[in-house]
Amino acid sequence: MEFSGKVAKGARTMWSYSTGMYVGQWGIAVLFGLIVLVPLFGTPDWFGMIMPVGWVGGFGTAAAVGAALDVDDGAAVATTLGFTSATVGTLVAIIGGVIIAKWGSSTGRTSQMGSYKELPDDVRTGLISIIGERPSIGKGTSSPSSLEPPALHLSVIAGTTFVAYLVTDGIQTATGISIPMFAMAFVVGFIFRLLLDAARASAYVDGTTVHSISGGATDYLVAFGIASIVPSIVVDYAVPLILLFVLGLVYCLLVFRFLSPAMFQQAWLERGLFGWGWATASVATGIALLKIVDPRMKSGTMEEFGVAYVGYAPFEIGTTILAPIMATLGLTWAFGGIATAVAVVVIVLAFALGWVRANRDGEHEAVRVRT
Repeated sequence: MEFSGKVAKGARTMWSYSTGMYVGQWGIAVLFGLIVLVPLFGTPDWFGMIMPVGWVGGFGTAAAVGAALDVDDGAAVATTLGFTSATVGTLVAIIGGVIIAKWGSSTGRTSQMGSYKELPDDVRTGLISIIGERPSIGKGTSSPSSLEPPALHLSVIAGTTFVAYLVTDGIQTATGISIPMFAMAFVVGFIFRLLLDAARASAYVDGTTVHSISGGATDYLVAFGIASIVPSIVVDYAVPLILLFVLGLVYCLLVFRFLSPAMFQQAWLERGLFGWGWATASVATGIALLKIVDPRMKSGTMEEFGVAYVGYAPFEIGTTILAPIMATLGLTWAFGGIATAVAVVVIVLAFALGWVRANRDGEHEAVRVRT
């Protein structure tokens, strides 16, 4: 990944854009649920969280936050609604993303978009046909005669997950507060990494192998998540769900059409389309959509996001942890208000500090831009 002064400047804008959009989606959805959906339909106070849980969060967040919210009633209502939201968000991301890409090409806002046949095979089919381009799924760090490398790394993941489960269950039993287990697993994994570093054993845990195993688990989570949706629950909440999804669609469209060009200027459609993808589904979806309008990755979007993610990740993890806790404690109003305020402050600061103006000079060879 290229890292230069130009990328660093662009990353500041990308951080503001990503953080503001992420936290703002949570805040606005929660407040909409409290102001509109609770009085009209008698939905739970946390109902507004369902949209960002599935859209900007994805299936993993839907499983984690849904399970935390379902602790009290055990009816799997939040989990079902979360998986439904994630499924709808994925459809919105793909269908809407293709429409946006076509619109950008036809109106001259991007000149790099090729035809469907010109897209890489892996984007069109999901399979990598060229042997030389197939990435490695990891390196063996243990002797197969004693323990197969995949078994070693699966044990590391399973051990981390088990300890996280024990900790979250203990906290739930002692305090009544439910913390998403995947967030606790992140903390436990970080501690384990420090212990491995101290023991000089971290080299025996291959990051690529861990990523491959965890990525495969996520794929199964998507399939199991969709299969576990309870239709009767979706029907019971059909109208408020539709209104919530319409809000999400309008929010993401406004962010793409107005905030993206205002903050990025150069190659704003490429960056905005990437943002659309992960704001409605996942980062992987955003990358796939980006490849449609920027097949050679000349816009610098991924370099900027990679750097910006270092500062964005705490907001993502913190929001996911705090959302169900504050809902359980009856502080949903406070959560919605704080999240919305943080989003506004982050965006305003980007303009006030000149980060947006600095980006207007253009750091990459840009396509023809029309706003």
